Amino acid sequence: MATPAVLQKNDRATSAPSHKALPDRLWIQATLFLLTLFSTTMVGMRYMVNFQQGRFPLASDADVFPYRWVYANLSHFALGLPFSLTLLGILLTHEFGHYFACRYYGISATLPYLIPAPSLSGTAGAVIRLNSRVRSRSALISIGAIGPIAGFLVAVVMSCIGLALSHPVAVEPQKLVNFHLPLFFKLISFAFGDALHVRLDAPLLWHPIFIASWIGLLITSLNLLPAGQLDGGHILYTISPRIHRITTYVIITGLIYLGITLWLGWLLWAALLCLPGMRHPRVQDTEPLHPALLALAPISLAILILTATPQPFSDSSLINVISRLHH
Repeated sequence: MATPAVLQKNDRATSAPSHKALPDRLWIQATLFLLTLFSTTMVGMRYMVNFQQGRFPLASDADVFPYRWVYANLSHFALGLPFSLTLLGILLTHEFGHYFACRYYGISATLPYLIPAPSLSGTAGAVIRLNSRVRSRSALISIGAIGPIAGFLVAVVMSCIGLALSHPVAVEPQKLVNFHLPLFFKLISFAFGDALHVRLDAPLLWHPIFIASWIGLLITSLNLLPAGQLDGGHILYTISPRIHRITTYVIITGLIYLGITLWLGWLLWAALLCLPGMRHPRVQDTEPLHPALLALAPISLAILILTATPQPFSDSSLINVISRLHH
């Protein structure tokens, strides 16, 4: 999943990176981009072939790690691009939102690093690193909010396209897991479903673009959790460092409970928030925020509510996993 822009806790990296170091990072970033494009396209290729055959993109165990199948069917590799380009478009828009906010406030930051991974999406997300401290509340709330807002806007467009390309079916297709829907998907289905002749409350064969949009919205919601150095944590820290500290502990406790009862992935996010590097560094600035910047907080909260899914996948809690192991 996408990880946040990590703020520096000391002043040793306040100077801009040297011109010599920049090409080295660009080489790494370009390589990671190509690897992630390849890994996400492999996943998307399997999803698209399943879709064209009238099967749900993730229909069986063979769809989880389809790399041997992909190698045997490389002539169809381009079929995976709608999925991969949609997902990478959302991720990169999110990270470049952070990047350009940093540039606006004169903060040194790297370009995005994409992370390839053997996952259901082909990636573990993307990250940028800040090379100098954030010294104003205005910069902090802008950096925290603009990334997820930008990524969300792209996901909105691609969700509508993916829904329009999805196929109504008479019988619910076989699924390896059920993808639970955030509130946003239910709203666009209600608003545009009749015009598009598709409804999410009826049997539907999801197009890979819709799957990629679902993943993009999940990533957006994860990063907007108001804790630690997640994007939502930056925003809440701007409003009140004290409330941020208390909320972080509450969120960690809540994630542990949700991981046990709803989705195992929450335990990983709870562990991430417990890392020393996720403690939020101080921002000494006490100047009042401009109302336009302050409005970023409720906008971000609204996006969190629209995109949050307490149980993204069915039967995926720690309790479920232990139960299956026992059987």
